[in-house]
Amino acid sequence: MRKLQIGSVKPGDKLAKPIFQDNGRVLLGEGVELNDRYINRLQNLGVDVVYIEDGKTEDLIPEETLRDETRRQAVEAIYKTMNTFKDQSVIMKGRAIAPDLGRTFRNVFGQIMTDLTARPNMMVNLTNIHVADAYLFHHSVNVAMLAGVLGIAKGYNRNQLEELGIGALLFDIGMTKIPQKLIEKVGPLTADERVVMESHTKEGFDILRKYHDISIVSAHCALQHHERYDGSGYPRRLKRDDIHMYAQIVGIADVYDALTSPRPHRKRHTPSEAIEFLFAAGNTYFDFDLIKLFCKHISIYPVSTTVLLSSGQVGVVSLNSELALHRPRVRIIREADGREPASPYDLELKDELHLTIVKEL
Repeated sequence: MRKLQIGSVKPGDKLAKPIFQDNGRVLLGEGVELNDRYINRLQNLGVDVVYIEDGKTEDLIPEETLRDETRRQAVEAIYKTMNTFKDQSVIMKGRAIAPDLGRTFRNVFGQIMTDLTARPNMMVNLTNIHVADAYLFHHSVNVAMLAGVLGIAKGYNRNQLEELGIGALLFDIGMTKIPQKLIEKVGPLTADERVVMESHTKEGFDILRKYHDISIVSAHCALQHHERYDGSGYPRRLKRDDIHMYAQIVGIADVYDALTSPRPHRKRHTPSEAIEFLFAAGNTYFDFDLIKLFCKHISIYPVSTTVLLSSGQVGVVSLNSELALHRPRVRIIREADGREPASPYDLELKDELHLTIVKEL
């Protein structure tokens, strides 16, 4: 299979991976043949890339960080929880809101950890494709997964990983108290709107700290994930070690996944571009040592990514090496003059020093 930008997809192409809705359920499943109507519909829903079947790359299967079923269950739990807290009638009736919140997300993160620890390596490859309206829910799952990888890399014990994971899954729960029209606004926020938007950190903390089965340090992931190493963040302009380590981890994961996801006001950035941003933010937004540890576990060019080489050749990433993340193995499917090779062949970019990846296609 190979990953393609939606603008390069043609009628007749078949999906090699499913596309998810906001509630975690499948919108279009693996094997569905795309036509003009489907392609236009996906574009209107904010889907910018898809995985398609391809005979030249049928043996290339991106290594899943999370199984589809794990992701579905996690997204469904976040979807239900977020909508419960948005429902003001529940609050007005005085009933307890999500009384099993801690237990629910302890189970959710437990399954995420099962998937993470079952992998032969800790390289993260975000392969899920979802509609734009599902961003908040899939984003929370991605942040929890990325935080879990970084927690494992730091040598956290089971209790620490659980505290971090629950905080990461629920770090944005305060967004349920922000008006939807403000969340969906495309243009820049006014000063007053920014005050309202930034209040989601304290709102989230106030929600989580009331649950006896959720650790107060988990709640600090909601409160502090927008604090920055140099004191330029919010809500309290904390600096350096005054920011809890869990919140620093969630903050890095939040920024990375936000950058690599399509948003209404911009296209997604590539993993390579996001990593470049993080390195530039070292000891400014985030602790540089933490950034370096995080980036060691990110697939810059995930398997199945279609790329343009400096030679003009088009290839598909076929293998990554932890020793040379910027120089993967690439399977050539089109020569510089536009010809398709009689038999696709692989190039080891770590050995072909005259070649570079120009961009993803």
